[in-house]
Amino acid sequence: MDVIPAAATPRIPVIDRAGKTLGAFPVRRIYCVGRNFADHAREMGAAAPASKAERGNPVFFMKPADAIVVDGVVPYPPGTSDLHHEVELVVALGVDAPADELAVDAASSLVFGYAVGLDLTRRDLQAAAKAKGLPWDTGKGFDHSAPVGPLLPAGELGALDALPISLDVNGERRQQSTLDQLIWNVPEILHELSKLYALRAGDLVFMGTPAGVAALQPGDAFHARISDALALQGHIAPANG
Repeated sequence: MDVIPAAATPRIPVIDRAGKTLGAFPVRRIYCVGRNFADHAREMGAAAPASKAERGNPVFFMKPADAIVVDGVVPYPPGTSDLHHEVELVVALGVDAPADELAVDAASSLVFGYAVGLDLTRRDLQAAAKAKGLPWDTGKGFDHSAPVGPLLPAGELGALDALPISLDVNGERRQQSTLDQLIWNVPEILHELSKLYALRAGDLVFMGTPAGVAALQPGDAFHARISDALALQGHIAPANG
């Protein structure tokens, strides 16, 4: 018998291309990829690889599953005066990875679907941690730091290739790129993650953001899109809700 009430499992709505609700996706873990667009790496002061041979290893961090926001309402977080947006492709896994290392050419078989999300960042806390060589946890893994739109089954989106990704804030374009600009694509990232973690159904992967990250303030409205199929709308609420 549990000695305290069990927390509810975070869930993301699943829809088809017509917007019909198909069910809900229970979230197990949230993995995130840092510096996966060259232009964003450069704007953060990091070197960007000139070729695949120079990529080194991808940068990973995590957010708690209950950081998910599905209603679009994001309270301004405590402890920061510099909340930043980072629009990203979100990959949802529907199948467990094999016990051994996941092959790149088999990785797509794990994918259930895709969404667009925001990796919200307390940039001042992240910058302070980076300056001291400390982990980024307080800058990345906080409450309400992972707004995400409805999931679309992978078969309904088709090939990612050069799909456009964008973010508007208060009706003005802040971020824009295409998914072929990812330094590490989805199969490659799943392969690399499998070297470090046991990937399971219910896991999400936030794939990294293009250049143009900037501050959000209470009252700001955001609208993220990938192509015409994946969308996320919401706003930043005052800290007290």
